[in-house]
Amino acid sequence: MRLALFLFSAIFAMAADLRVGIIGTDTSHVIAFSKVLNDPASTVPGAKIVAAYKGGSPDLASSRDRVEGYAKDLAEKYKVEIVPTIAALCGKVDAILLESVDGRKHLEQAKEAVKCGKPMFIDKPLASTYGDAAAIAKLAKGANLKWFSSSSLRWAEALGRVKSADAKSVTVWGPGPSDPTHYLDLSWYAIHPVEMLYALMGTGCDEVTRVVAGDDVVIGKWKDGRVGTVLALRPYGDFGALVHSEKKTLATGTIKSDYTPMLREIVKFFQTGVAPVSEEETLELFAFMDAAQKSKEQGGKAIKVRR
Repeated sequence: MRLALFLFSAIFAMAADLRVGIIGTDTSHVIAFSKVLNDPASTVPGAKIVAAYKGGSPDLASSRDRVEGYAKDLAEKYKVEIVPTIAALCGKVDAILLESVDGRKHLEQAKEAVKCGKPMFIDKPLASTYGDAAAIAKLAKGANLKWFSSSSLRWAEALGRVKSADAKSVTVWGPGPSDPTHYLDLSWYAIHPVEMLYALMGTGCDEVTRVVAGDDVVIGKWKDGRVGTVLALRPYGDFGALVHSEKKTLATGTIKSDYTPMLREIVKFFQTGVAPVSEEETLELFAFMDAAQKSKEQGGKAIKVRR
């Protein structure tokens, strides 16, 4: 009898939707994610958003002017409970989406979130500086907490079609608006094409050079001789990529953003604890942006990527 009850409980736990909590209701992502996950006929089963902590940044208009409206929509349209603190979120959820639009807030909020002991996805940008990104990784490691961070563009179908093991060089591009609150100006929005570059190239960048001439051109030299280039289009533009190998060049055409593939990866991560993007890769792409920032400040000088 006890064995039967145990097996029933295990099967029920596997079948039940994970309860997911949101930190930060100041980004359109919280509505987009809830629309997918909380739909009874969702194409991404296994998790439902049940609670949220508003957060918000009074000195950042894109946060201050949206946090209350998105919180209201979450509560009214998706039946998400709004809680007063991150601590109050902990007991109500099995996993966490740290969604605050302001990367400066992520380290402070992560310090509270790790106390929950729940797996956590941290939306882009992971942080506004390399130092904060590294501190979040150290904090999570010390708490033995599973986490990852990424842009949805990493899983764009068109990007998968051009990925090549024998690529000699890769060029990616996308919108590059920035915000003065974020020291790493690429982290504000151009982190999307940077993520695309790393999805196609992997780790191993040695040095970075950045040229600012209307659009920003960021060139990374990999240790094995490959070259990766990011075009941050100012102020806006489409997403796309070119992959050059010995015998052919593959182009994506215009890439459209779609959250569904990333949400599948997030739910799978919450269920298994296996991150689809390694800490090593995430920290290197922040080191890449840090080197690009220093190159910009030093007039286009080549800057080594820190380890």
